[in-house]
Formats: sequence, structure tokens, C-alpha cells
Amino acid sequence: MAHISLDNLTYTYPAAKKPALDGITLDIEEGTFTAIVGRNNAGKTSLCYALAGVIPHLYGGDMAGRVLVDGLDTRESDVADLGLRVGLVMQNPASQFSGARFTVFEEVAFGLENRGVERDLMAERVERALRLAGIGDLGTRSPAHLSGGQQQKVALASVLVSDPDVLVLDESTTFLDPSGAVRVFETLDGLCREGRTVILAEHRLEWIARFADRVVVLDHGRVALDGPPAEVLASPELSRTGLPGNRYTEVARLARELRMWDKGRALAVTLEQAVTGLEAGGER
Repeated sequence: MAHISLDNLTYTYPAAKKPALDGITLDIEEGTFTAIVGRNNAGKTSLCYALAGVIPHLYGGDMAGRVLVDGLDTRESDVADLGLRVGLVMQNPASQFSGARFTVFEEVAFGLENRGVERDLMAERVERALRLAGIGDLGTRSPAHLSGGQQQKVALASVLVSDPDVLVLDESTTFLDPSGAVRVFETLDGLCREGRTVILAEHRLEWIARFADRVVVLDHGRVALDGPPAEVLASPELSRTGLPGNRYTEVARLARELRMWDKGRALAVTLEQAVTGLEAGGER
């Protein structure tokens, strides 16, 4: 398993006038589920790419500070070697497809084939990855003929099959309906329980509140908020970063103003917490 450390990470894309990441310092413990949130252009994708070594190796640009994955400096390591430790699932799934395989099963197996994994073991790992991603019935389909949500699950399976210690996902539920998104969150939660480290850039605050151990809010490439979901998602500072407030928190805050919410009770960040708080009522 892998511990991740970012030390004053600053990165500017080629020809850009301002840094996409500006002085980020974070320690991410192994076996934890960290959600990265922020409005558009806050730096979420850039941070995901930096964690996987895509930045700066494939983009160039100017990088200062360090990213360490289990003590391995991403700037001094080969992207292929990092790929065995850190699995990256991009927002656009088609950008991860090889284009050289005709079925979902073959696409997911592609990386293992290149590494010379024995055929029976490879088939076993592919089947498990397809089940984990919720597409066990799509093995014989063409990746090009799937819906956007199904393609995202194929991209996820293509990463899961390599069994990396760290999973970095950039808005990987964008094309999924609510039930499909929950299934992905449940899968990631299960992998964390097995000791994997999950870092997910995401916008579904309700599911982040339910599954994540930690929420990091980015604003203009900087860390604006960092802490447990119950604290960060209920913080009045959240709206100042340009993010919409959590709807359950807003309900609880209004209920508190109307004295329908016990002022000693923390504000809700999930549906269940909102229902419980409203049922309990305010101070008598």
C-alpha cells in the first residue's frame, strides 16, 4: 500500500500565465478515501494528473515542489513504473482506450497482455475487474458501441485489473446515472477497506459525504478547505469557493434558524442526517 505526500506542489502549463496548482501541500494516508472538489478550473484534473505522474512527464510545463508516492518521486520516475502503483481513470473514457481491441474483455486485458501475465490468471483478473466495475455482462461488446456511462466503467475496469495500490479518478462518474454512480462509490469504498488508497475528483457532494474520509476543496489551484466531510461540506466557507452549498446542509441551516433543529446538533450533510435531525426537532 502507498502513502502519498505533496510538498509545496506548484505547476504551470506550457504558455500559461498562471499556475494551475499553487503551493499544494498534502499528506494522504494509505487506505483512505479522499475526495477532491472545486468549481471548474479549480485544479482538480491537474492534481489528479500530478499524482499519476502525467504532470509533468506528458505535459511539460514548469513544476516545483514534490509528489511522493510511497517515497517515490513522481518527477524522477518513469510513467510506466508509476502506472503499476497509481491507476488513473480519466474523465473522458475514450481517451484511455487502446483502439486496438474489439471487445470489452480484450480492452480490459490489454495492459496485462503487454506485461506478459499468464493467460488463465489474466482471464481471472479481467473477470473480477469487470464484476467490480458492474459490467460483468459486457465482456463481448465493443467498447466503441457502449454508452458514455458504460465506457466509464470499462475505463475503471481497465485500471482495476492491474490492482494498483492507489486509484486516482477524475470525474469518473460524469456520465453515470445516480444508481450507477452509487455502485462506483460502493466499489471504491470496498477497495479502501481492502487497503487501497482512493483519490476521487468529484462533484456529487451527497455521495462524498457518505463515503469519503476526507474532502479537499481546491480554489484557483490552492487548498481552500481540508478535513472530514461533516466539517468541510457544512462549512460556510464552501460557498466562497464558488461551489453550491450541500442541499441537506442548507435545509438543516434553515431549520436551525426556524428553531426546528437542535442548535447543539451538527448540521446535516446527508439525507439520513437531515431526516434524523428534523425528526428530533429543535430545543423545547
